[in-house]
Parts: sequence; C-alpha cells; structure tokens
Amino acid sequence: MTDTRPVRITSISEFHRLRGLPKPEHPLISVIILDDAHVPNHSAINAVFDFYFIVLKRMKGMKYKYGQQLYDFDDDGALFFMSPSQVLKFESIEEKNPEKPSGWILLIHPDFIWNTPLAKKIKQHEFFDYSANEALFLSGKEEVILNGIVQHIKQECHSNIDNFSQNIIIAHVETLLSYSERFYQRQFLTRKKAAHRILESLETLLAQYFNNDDLILKGLPTVQFISESLNVSVSYLSRLLKTLTGQSTQQLIHDKLIEKAKERLSTTQLSISEIAYELGFEHSQSFSKLFKTKTNLSPVEFRQSFN
Repeated sequence: MTDTRPVRITSISEFHRLRGLPKPEHPLISVIILDDAHVPNHSAINAVFDFYFIVLKRMKGMKYKYGQQLYDFDDDGALFFMSPSQVLKFESIEEKNPEKPSGWILLIHPDFIWNTPLAKKIKQHEFFDYSANEALFLSGKEEVILNGIVQHIKQECHSNIDNFSQNIIIAHVETLLSYSERFYQRQFLTRKKAAHRILESLETLLAQYFNNDDLILKGLPTVQFISESLNVSVSYLSRLLKTLTGQSTQQLIHDKLIEKAKERLSTTQLSISEIAYELGFEHSQSFSKLFKTKTNLSPVEFRQSFN
C-alpha cells in the first residue's frame, strides 16, 4: 500500500539535497533560480516544510493538479507562499513539449528572522495561509519588480557574510512582502471573473442554507464551513470579500440572517423565540442582541413599526 503521508523537510540543506541542488551558501536562507537549476520538471510534491517557502514559477505547456482541479500558469507567473508546517501537494500533468520552468524559489528558515521585527510582521501577511490555488498571478511589470528584489537577496547571500548581511536581507524580504500585499490587492480587483464567481457562489450557498432546515439542525453557518464549501481558504475569502464588499465573511452571514429575520418578523405571527429557534439560536436573547446590534431596533420594535 502506497504511503500518501507528506514528507517532512526540516532544513533548507535537506531540501537542496532532495532536489539535487548544490549545498546552500547559507544554512538559513537560500535563493534558487529555476532557469539555472536542474530541478526535475514534472516531479510531484507532497511535503511539509519547517521553513518559509516562496516560489515564483512559470512553465509553458504544463498544467498542475492541486486537489481535484487543474491549473494552467502559462500566461502569468504564479507566486505561492507557504509558512512552516503547511502541506504543499502538487501533481504535475505533463503536456506536449513542456518548456523548462523559469522563476525562483526563496527559502527562509524561522531562525534567520528570529528576534527581529520581521518575525512578528511576517505572520500578519495573510497570503501565507492561502491555498496553492489562490496564488498571486503577476503581470510582467510586477514580475520584474519582484525578480529585482530576489536578485538583491541572492547577491547578498553570495557575498561574504558580515554584521550587515542579515539586516540587509531582511529589509529586502520585507520589501518583497509589501509589494506582494499590493499586488494581491490589485488581483482582487482586476481578476473580476474569478472573484465574482466566488461571490455568486457565496450568495447561492447562503440562500440555500437559509431556505432549508440547516439553520435549525446545524445553527448558523461558520466561516470555516463557508470557505470549505467554496473551496477557498478562510483568510483568502475574508480578504477578497473585504476588498470587494467592505465586509468580512462573518458580517455577510449576519446580514443574511438579519434579512431572513426581518422577513419572519414582518410576514408571520411567530413569536420572537420561535423565530430565533428557526434561525438557529438556542437562546432568543442572543438573537435579539444581534438583531439590535445590526438594526438599532429590537425584534419587537421592528415588528411594531409595521403596525
């Protein structure tokens, strides 16, 4: 029986060895230029890394399978971010005459940034929690900017290490992450087809959930349930919705709930407790509190406004 468990790669040196690369010049940080490296083109990946893994990859004529979906990165460079202990699982689907991959891989061990401001700041970048299918797709100009920053990091790693090296490299990494934040913000606005497809699916999902017995049986849908149903990560969905609607996933769930509550209050003679129960609340007080927070009226006051 085949072992499908991911391989744990504990060090950057181990990653280099497993991929047939020369020993890294620094044990805690490495830049691998894919155009120059002899990295296997079509090998599958199923691994957990104990370090930060950032990769920009473009490859004509090659599709990748992530989960049950195929992704084609022909047109734009795809930038992925992985934090320590995340699982990266890719299966490459070979096409006709695939080109040699281009791009780069940046590996950063947590020990390299330990006890620096970046150690805390890096955790604030939500894209490290995104799934691989939520990659950042770069325009040509954006790719040039990031390539330049990575080249600076590579040059510094090649130089003789001195008292300034770590601070200079960390400054470049911070700049890389700041640009990535900017480019992700742009992507949510410019890749409208994909973004609005998620929004439409969210509307459909909430409508179906609120129009059957799910509320009574399961209670309010959680953000985790919504994101899993839409096949996106919690952080990616939250960021996308914040950008497009100004609201979080939780706020949209509550808005749908209040919309349903208003309908019940204005068109039925059900008691407040009965409506609260239908909407998945164990206690009517919790329902009344949320309703007043959202509308500035208690359920009773809202109902009375129709009389």
